Amino acid sequence: MKIALIASEANPFAKTGGLADVLGALSLALERLGHEIALILPAHRSVLRGDYALQDSGMTVTVPVSERQETATILTTTIGNDVTVYFIRADKYFDREFLYGTPTADYSDNAERFVFFCRAALEILNANPVDIVHGHDWQAALAIVYLKTQADRYRAIAGAKTVFTIHNLAFQGLFDQRDWHLLNLDSEFYRPQYLEFYNHINFLKGALVLADKITTVSLSYAQEVMTPEQGFGLDGIMRQRARDLVGILNGIDDNQWNPWTDPQISHRYGEHSVAIKVSCKNSLRQQVGLADHGETPIVAMISRLTSQKGFDLVEQCFDQLLQRDVQFMLLGSGEPRYEQYFRAASARYPGRVAVRIGFDEQLAHQIEAGADLFLMPSLFEPCGLNQMYSLKYGTVPIVRAVGGLKDSVQDYDPANRSGTGLVFTDYDANSMLAAIDRGLAVYRNQADWTGLRRRAMAMDFSWERSARLYSDLYRGLLA
Repeated sequence: MKIALIASEANPFAKTGGLADVLGALSLALERLGHEIALILPAHRSVLRGDYALQDSGMTVTVPVSERQETATILTTTIGNDVTVYFIRADKYFDREFLYGTPTADYSDNAERFVFFCRAALEILNANPVDIVHGHDWQAALAIVYLKTQADRYRAIAGAKTVFTIHNLAFQGLFDQRDWHLLNLDSEFYRPQYLEFYNHINFLKGALVLADKITTVSLSYAQEVMTPEQGFGLDGIMRQRARDLVGILNGIDDNQWNPWTDPQISHRYGEHSVAIKVSCKNSLRQQVGLADHGETPIVAMISRLTSQKGFDLVEQCFDQLLQRDVQFMLLGSGEPRYEQYFRAASARYPGRVAVRIGFDEQLAHQIEAGADLFLMPSLFEPCGLNQMYSLKYGTVPIVRAVGGLKDSVQDYDPANRSGTGLVFTDYDANSMLAAIDRGLAVYRNQADWTGLRRRAMAMDFSWERSARLYSDLYRGLLA
């Protein structure tokens, strides 16, 4: 099949989070199954300044934005064996330091930027037709909307089937109704049945209404988005589309995340040489300034610092946690109040708490290899990738039973010596702390701890399984 994946970011070209990891790995996994893959992205500044052997395709596209015509040039490169990556170059929209906004606010013209991106993506496909158009998250949602509502403009792909993936329903692309003129859509689509959402334009909602199939990034999340608690105002639409809603758990890229082969960690190891992790632990301590406290376990987090990720729980019981014989390592950035809190915590607990605000890919690998326990107490989590990385690296995850965390981590059962991590259900600090205590108890029993880590490392979350499920979904649509 000929399949186009449309998204605002993908590894290795531009990244703010898991979306980029998914797109980079999924495109290659689908190609390995024999499909012809096109990946369409904005030409962000990181692309233009990176070393990606970009070529001028010779193609330019001109699309309407309100009453203006805006033009882009199309650059290309390849990844894998022959995945074509198209970059939409329009420097006024995409040559910026950040992808979606500054650290303090979204860009004020995001509606216009992604109207333009989606229209330009369809122009590329109109000249290079495909069987499947697969959009990802709100930034690509209008590509589905335009293809379904303006087929006359996109005749070459008017018969293509459409799939839309929700990576996080909390982010919907909400804009003021005064931006409606930018979309060049008939006014009938600014109604509650389509893109209108409480007197705002909702890009994501348009794709949810019009796509042939909708996927979420885990089985549990597909059920959760149909509830008021996690539907973010769109649970009614999700229930209406339940027959067309499919949950497919993300995978991880074994070429990037594998302790046997990882060039970014100090010592390499596998499930039957997991004792080597202690050398990675010592290296991590030296790098980040944690004291050499021998067998004291390191509890780690790598995350956006938001309440969604459970940092309100961590803050509530942090001093209680540090009353235990543990060290704590945090890498991430996000809400200023959490950044300030954890900076202060590292000053309160010198040698026991290490905090790095920002993101460092190499340090992320070193944390996964060097830590003993990995904490993910999310309020909601569509899929999550770090719990899978942690399993792969024998760093036992402590997670809340929600979304992809629930689908990928099996709770430890000491009676049967089964399970791959520690799972808690209630969203409260005491439940989280109890799960941490269970993990620390296992840590102190060497035989049980070794067995738990080996079971964790034996889990298979490679992209091949997930890519086959997407492939089956596409085939079913074409049939």
